[in-house]
Amino acid sequence: MKSLLHILALPFEDFFSGLERCIDKVSAAYLILVLIAFAVSWWVYVPLHELGHAFGCILGGGTVSELAISPMYGAAFLKEIFPFVTVGSDYAGQLTGFDTKGSDLTYLLTDFFPFLLTIFVGVPLVKSAARSKPLWACLKLGFGLPIAFAPFISFSGDYYEMGSIIVTGLVSLVSPGFDVSTWRSDDTFKLARDLFFSGASYTAGDIAGVALSFLLGIVLIYVTYLLGSLFSGLILGRSKS
Repeated sequence: MKSLLHILALPFEDFFSGLERCIDKVSAAYLILVLIAFAVSWWVYVPLHELGHAFGCILGGGTVSELAISPMYGAAFLKEIFPFVTVGSDYAGQLTGFDTKGSDLTYLLTDFFPFLLTIFVGVPLVKSAARSKPLWACLKLGFGLPIAFAPFISFSGDYYEMGSIIVTGLVSLVSPGFDVSTWRSDDTFKLARDLFFSGASYTAGDIAGVALSFLLGIVLIYVTYLLGSLFSGLILGRSKS
């Protein structure tokens, strides 16, 4: 139980350790620097994240025809480089046109690929903030936070979808005739509204399937962060800054 609680608390311990280092010398300027670094990182990371979905699909053998990105994240510029990018989205960005060729493995790679940045960039930055001088700690923490905590922000989107892909795949193997098509979604709240609160008919199996998909998504979030923590241990063990 103690180990589980430690795992659950680890991301937040890393954040507060870095923040404590930032305010080692109390300064409003340092806190403002964290916020500025956070805003810049967020603005850069969002389009990289969405492009990561597209690259994951392509690397997995799928095709991409449309990636919608909000204008505020440089969609017009990116459209000149990547022909599948379109300007405008109901979200910050969304892969709206893609074909996984029916492969769940390709679908999982499409969802997961952007979070490699969490493992190899975000978590190491946040963890290294606690070992750095206050100025560098502020920059590392600010830049690292959006990337390191992206899986937690995506609990109802990409990570629910990954959980639902795995759950529906397993259920389909065990009970091929069972309808699991409605469980998959990249928006848990919209799925719940359409399935459970719109007057549509649903079964106990639907409730269980969505709940299991959600819980598995949470597990995958922590697996991602722990992989980042393990990688951080490898590269920070020899570094003091």
